[in-house]
Amino acid sequence: MTLRFDTVLLASALAATCVAPARANDSMAETAIGGLTLTKSDAVVMQSEDLFLSEAKVSVDYVFLNTSAADVETLVAFPLPDIENGVEVPVPDYAKDLAFRTTVDGAPVSLALVQRASFKGADVTDRLAALGLEAAPINDRFDPAVNRLAPEARAKLIADGLIEEAGSDGKQTLWTAHWTTKTTVTRTQVFPAGRPVKVSHTYKPLAGGSVGGLLDAKFRKDPEFTAEVRARRDKYCIDDAFLRGYDAMAAGKKNIVRSEVWLGYVLTSGANWKGPIRDFRLVIDKGDTKNLVSFCADGVKKIAPTQFEVRAQNFTPTKDLSVLIVKVSDIN
Repeated sequence: MTLRFDTVLLASALAATCVAPARANDSMAETAIGGLTLTKSDAVVMQSEDLFLSEAKVSVDYVFLNTSAADVETLVAFPLPDIENGVEVPVPDYAKDLAFRTTVDGAPVSLALVQRASFKGADVTDRLAALGLEAAPINDRFDPAVNRLAPEARAKLIADGLIEEAGSDGKQTLWTAHWTTKTTVTRTQVFPAGRPVKVSHTYKPLAGGSVGGLLDAKFRKDPEFTAEVRARRDKYCIDDAFLRGYDAMAAGKKNIVRSEVWLGYVLTSGANWKGPIRDFRLVIDKGDTKNLVSFCADGVKKIAPTQFEVRAQNFTPTKDLSVLIVKVSDIN
């Protein structure tokens, strides 16, 4: 089954600021050369998944069942969206900012954060580590680390396109990284034979976003932006009714700013368990009754003033979830 969510119309109260995207499904995993590799389970079934997604919070509750005759001990991975590092791209500190928590049958468990760096299809984590550089180029650690490098080592990174100079803050030279950071939360998990196991995750999503943007009528009607607008509409299943609501948010008003919040969730890794997800439930909370929200799936049901639900039986995810929330604020 491929999800396609109906568009839902609303308006807003504040402007959004942005960082980077939001998260993923549990999946079997193994540690392989070059990083963590997801594998398919032939024993453990995901009996249910109950996913709640909002700008303020993500929570997901699973029930797994080991259908084999023997206990299964494995590494389980929760992949986070890749960070495409670049100019003016703020890099989230997943370890500090996510507040990621996991419980198994109600008890908290220890987690490990695995981060790898990829550049032009090659894993460069070990190369960077040998120079004292982390896979996630967090600014307060990354810039000093690059400045400490021997000139020839730094020049080699520049020549290979991995980094470039990005000005100065008056105290030190600033640098931009051009690799992709891949992040996965992992844990060791035992699935007892024949007994259901309840797993829950909660975390604060690092939502992306922008002020203004391609949905403004001046961009939608400009042939130069046709491809970009179409891509945005396809990604979030934006229909004409949504755009009419978007235009109405600022109609006849001055000093109005519309802002976008982007939420993403990696659903496709949920297909790595034995068979489909037997009972899937998704609730998306738009945060305010005045907000506009659009995303893709079938069978949306409004269950509260700000919440919308989708349910599916024997669901095999084939696409990841992208949610657009539009807000409006008066800049006076």
